[in-house]
Amino acid sequence: MATSREVRAWLLRKIRDGRSHHHTNQALSALRFLNLKVLGAPAPVAGIPRAKAKKTLPVVLSESEVRRFLDALGNPKQRAIAFVLYSGGLRVSEAARLKITDIDSERGQIHVRQGKGGKDRYVMLSPVVLEVLREYVRVERPYDWLFPRGDRRDRHITTRAIQGHVKKAGKRAGIEKRVTPHVLRHSFATHLLEAGTDLRYIQELLGHSKISTTVIYTQVARKDARKIKSPIDRLFKDEE
Repeated sequence: MATSREVRAWLLRKIRDGRSHHHTNQALSALRFLNLKVLGAPAPVAGIPRAKAKKTLPVVLSESEVRRFLDALGNPKQRAIAFVLYSGGLRVSEAARLKITDIDSERGQIHVRQGKGGKDRYVMLSPVVLEVLREYVRVERPYDWLFPRGDRRDRHITTRAIQGHVKKAGKRAGIEKRVTPHVLRHSFATHLLEAGTDLRYIQELLGHSKISTTVIYTQVARKDARKIKSPIDRLFKDEE
């Protein structure tokens, strides 16, 4: 049986090799289960703390980058998906599972069913997006799922397929940042905040259960930062 020191060294090697904190914690949990539930012995990992996730700021596209990204989408279906993702801040799984009946053109809303945490919510349906959706429907004629699979129209498109389309469009648009559906969601929230939208409303649109999850966008939004002047500007103001 491995000692606590040996287990620590093994986990540290995983981290140095670039393994994620999630992977390392799973390995730690598996060892605890093996020792306690299978071997019935005290776990040598009992005193080893779980790895903490690195706190990084979300990647956000500028509004001009979003426009370039959307303009790079010529396929009606891919274009419609991308417009829905960005305009409503949807998670990729939420967009994939949309049905035609979830689009309420009269009220200008999209019904997002069973989002994270099993909660329903409504997001805005932009007139611009509605027109893009109508053009897509005229071409593709979906009958149940809004975005069906190419080979199985009785099933919705996969999240992996959406991720692939978004990634390729980002490259075609010449955007150096890695473009993903979640980056579009981050960009949606940040652009709303920069436009002066109340943080609580953004929380509801994103489907966050806690406001602390939404607060992170205040660290990347430029709305207030533009008003702040560097102290060096005051030092050299007479030379302007």
